[in-house]
Amino acid sequence: MTWPDIMTEPAARFDDWLGKAESRGQTIGPDPARGLAALLDRPETPVAPGAPLPALWHWCYFLAATSQRDIAADGHARKGGFLPPIELPRRMWAGSRFHFHHPLRIGETVTRHSRIENIEYKQGRSGQLAFVRVAHEYHSPPGLAFCEQHDIVYRQSRPGVDPGGSGNGPARAAREPLPEPDFSREYQADAIVLFRYSALTFNAHRIHYDRGYVHDVEGYPGLLVHGPLLATLLLDELHCRHPGRALREFAFRALAPVFDSETFRLCGKNPDADGRVSLWVAKHEGTPCIQGEARLES
Repeated sequence: MTWPDIMTEPAARFDDWLGKAESRGQTIGPDPARGLAALLDRPETPVAPGAPLPALWHWCYFLAATSQRDIAADGHARKGGFLPPIELPRRMWAGSRFHFHHPLRIGETVTRHSRIENIEYKQGRSGQLAFVRVAHEYHSPPGLAFCEQHDIVYRQSRPGVDPGGSGNGPARAAREPLPEPDFSREYQADAIVLFRYSALTFNAHRIHYDRGYVHDVEGYPGLLVHGPLLATLLLDELHCRHPGRALREFAFRALAPVFDSETFRLCGKNPDADGRVSLWVAKHEGTPCIQGEARLES
């Protein structure tokens, strides 16, 4: 199928995938949490049985043990299993939304129920796009712990891109200037950080570690920082600034790629009267990369 044909194919051709579901159970052991605490320089994070797992640290659990023969050229699992076989070759994390009821705890056995909620094709500024939304529910012994909606974007290849350019990140419309943050911290996720996070999440996507692939195939000037890592860093900073307040909601979306060579800022405003907090990741020239919002318990 040629690329122009893809947009004429209705999303209904993937109706068999809509509503497709799978479940996975796992005991929340201490080692992944201990590893992420080390990566984030939070050695004081408790990992004894019964300790609460910080928000978004669940991404170090429920990992698909895909056989090596089923890995595609980009390092992802081949499409057509749980996820639909979207023809567009480049896949990225577009964003997520969460509603939290109670934390997962070390030592608990937790079940994750996943379901394909939506499949949609669009024409973006950067080319043809397909969006897949996956809903997850995490059930621990006390009941439903939290719900997550995960948006995946598929993009067409772009032969002839300038490897020295800004890359093929999510298309961006003109945006208002970013507000002055109430708190911020500089951070650089270098190649070592990216390697360790990829190892913790069993993520073999080559954009995070293979410079030749990133440069020659994807057209990026550097290794890409994981969107989930950026989101985790934002919530880690929020927790440090406002400890002791339970997180009830969080949402984020990717706006632009962040590379391993770049220093960026983790920014936020203080909670309003309803506990809502604006959060964002920005480059020094002011480019917003991740836009997020959280709600803390009042």
